[in-house]
Amino acid sequence: MITYLMVIVVYAVIQVLVTSGSLSSLFTGLLVPICTYIILAISLNLVVGFLGELSLGHAGFMCIGAFTSAFFSKCMKGVIEPDLLRFMIALLIGAVCAGIFGILIGIPVLRLNGDYLAIVTLAFGEIIKNVINVFYIGKDSKGLHFSMKDSVSLNMEPDGKILLNGPQGISGTPKDSTFTIGFILILISSRTGRAIMAIRDDRIAAESIGINITKYKLIAFSLSAAIAGMAGVLYSHNLSSLMATPQNFGYNMSIMILVFVVLGGIGSVRGSIIAAAILTLLPELLRGLSNYRMLIYAIVLIVMMLFNWAPKA
Repeated sequence: MITYLMVIVVYAVIQVLVTSGSLSSLFTGLLVPICTYIILAISLNLVVGFLGELSLGHAGFMCIGAFTSAFFSKCMKGVIEPDLLRFMIALLIGAVCAGIFGILIGIPVLRLNGDYLAIVTLAFGEIIKNVINVFYIGKDSKGLHFSMKDSVSLNMEPDGKILLNGPQGISGTPKDSTFTIGFILILISSRTGRAIMAIRDDRIAAESIGINITKYKLIAFSLSAAIAGMAGVLYSHNLSSLMATPQNFGYNMSIMILVFVVLGGIGSVRGSIIAAAILTLLPELLRGLSNYRMLIYAIVLIVMMLFNWAPKA
């Protein structure tokens, strides 16, 4: 309840600041990215904090949610109205697709432990990113055209349009993401995290009465993937151009999400929210201190490690 109250109070304060015009355009533009990273941190915490498994491919699930939803929204733009309804359907599609991949990956992966699981999930994230980079999809009066060579190989009619353009990604995605939707998704993600925490706390008792723990681990892993997919939907619908580049969905993104989880306290939903918000805002707050920017950033990281929000055993 403290976590929910904290999120609601912050949301109310920010809404007042935005309405009154007291918040600069720079920070207003950061509201949706902050929500995105908070949701990603909570979703990874389900695996790292509550299941005790190290996953390094979380950006892959985000990538799946981002591209499937962006593809749907671009195809349905002008067909499904109003925009909110189209975005809700895109959100559902992104979450379901990422969740399905979570199940497919989780079935073999959750049989592994430690470094082996981390390596396999890392490989999955890199595979997803690189597969999307080689796909070209276009649409004309004859329907959809696919190619893995280049856009010319699509052989479309002159009035056809390219939906997915290989490394250049998807452009023209409707900017339907809002801070309010991000706030609602944070509350949903937080509630899921608490539910999985209950399963973790009763693990010994559950095993003693014959409950299949592997089944619940798979459920948690797939839920984590689905939530990461929703974060990807929020992310993709806040950009005019979406590309599966290493900077967006590569190894560095997965590591950054893991940093949020570790610094916020492994197993702490509240800590994940605070860490993701602070570390997303900090580079912009320090922009005017170019000479000391990285030094201050490093000091903040050390302080956050010292004041860890991880729940005590």
